[in-house]
Amino acid sequence: MNEAYSAFAAGYDRMMGDVDYDGWANYIDSFLKEAGARTVLECACGTGSLTVRLARRGYAMTGSDLSEDMLMIARQKALDAGLRFLPFVCQDMRKIALHKPVDAVISACDGVNYLLDGAENFFRAAHDALKPGGLLLFDVSSAYKLSAVLANNTFAATGEDWAYIWENTYHPRLDRVDMALTGFLKQGTGYARFEERHSQRAYTEEELRTALESCGFGDVQAYEAFTREAPSATAERLQFVARKE
Repeated sequence: MNEAYSAFAAGYDRMMGDVDYDGWANYIDSFLKEAGARTVLECACGTGSLTVRLARRGYAMTGSDLSEDMLMIARQKALDAGLRFLPFVCQDMRKIALHKPVDAVISACDGVNYLLDGAENFFRAAHDALKPGGLLLFDVSSAYKLSAVLANNTFAATGEDWAYIWENTYHPRLDRVDMALTGFLKQGTGYARFEERHSQRAYTEEELRTALESCGFGDVQAYEAFTREAPSATAERLQFVARKE
């Protein structure tokens, strides 16, 4: 995990340009407001697109990620937004270390899927980092998406100054999809090629509910992402909301 997105960092925001971060921030904000949260830790924050948006809404944010390359971009993004004191720390989401507990811990865009050895260590760390009654919010690409949509398929996309080929291999016995990404970023008059390898675990809703409850969370809710509806059988992203008991 500590090398994830190392080469990809420079082109990440360009290749993710179709992601509706404003809508995503609105969705997360709705849960945080209902809980009366003020202090928030975002794990696996990447280049900080969501962190910055939530900070601009008044939350006392801290962003954390394992990729220092991604965090360098996040810090510059915060400065460009006038957020001089928005902290970003290089930290494993399974080993959260904070000066004091927070009202909410969040992780967006597949952070939990990258925990191949199980999500319990993250859930325990988040539980320890939260104030009593604090909220844990995270989403996952669903088991359906990994096993039926991404599985053994190849995708390609191009932009004005980038391109990528994304090849996937699904391993049903491991509940895991391995991803081989070959990308090209424009540099000067040519293009620089990079290759990255990623793996994600396919978690079922039941697995995550059981793990959350075993780690001391209650009132566990699962939604089809960006809604307040129960997940359908073909939902590609699930949003979990759990409260520290």
